[in-house]
Amino acid sequence: MTRPPTTAQRRVIDAADPITGRLRGTDAQLAALVKRGLAFRHPRPPHDHFLTPAGHRIREAEPTEPAAPAEPAAAAAGGVFAARIGGEEDAPKTGPARLREVRGAWQGLLELRRMTSPDGAVDRPCAWERTHLVQAAALALEAAGHPPAGPDSADGYRVRATPQPEAAAVHESDGARLRACAATLEEAGWQVGEHTEPRTRARYLLASPRRA
Repeated sequence: MTRPPTTAQRRVIDAADPITGRLRGTDAQLAALVKRGLAFRHPRPPHDHFLTPAGHRIREAEPTEPAAPAEPAAAAAGGVFAARIGGEEDAPKTGPARLREVRGAWQGLLELRRMTSPDGAVDRPCAWERTHLVQAAALALEAAGHPPAGPDSADGYRVRATPQPEAAAVHESDGARLRACAATLEEAGWQVGEHTEPRTRARYLLASPRRA
């Protein structure tokens, strides 16, 4: 039986970004997790480390002991990444740092697709995306450079949950930009249909992760 991770390693795993699985820790801690098959080092710069499916399973399991404060190296991530869904009051600042975060999150998601797909394909959404529809669709849009709406702006995309179990709604006031969002999501492996709001007659998208 494989030995469980050490307390220090478990702290690093528990502090991983819940969306991308990106890890922060010392070089020795990250190398040990890679050796155990619980993490992988992304081949592209900045060569961040991410949880493997086995690492995600450990993270989601109940801890065997009370959680201890995260070590400084693990806590240095500076917060949890969240894709822009549009309309947030406390949206993160735009700029080069945000662009790097978004690109890193998207590359991590593609790697998660590859590692969890039986044929290693990255053109189809993975299980995480199916259970986090709004965040997954928003990440695809933000990573492709679409501008999210501000808190008081009608311009930009807004991704929202719907009553349908496997569909997210994308709203965008400009028809051309709405169609551009549809093209991006389709390229990212989503099935997209354009619909009309019954009351306002505004056009919007319903997007669902493609299965095959």
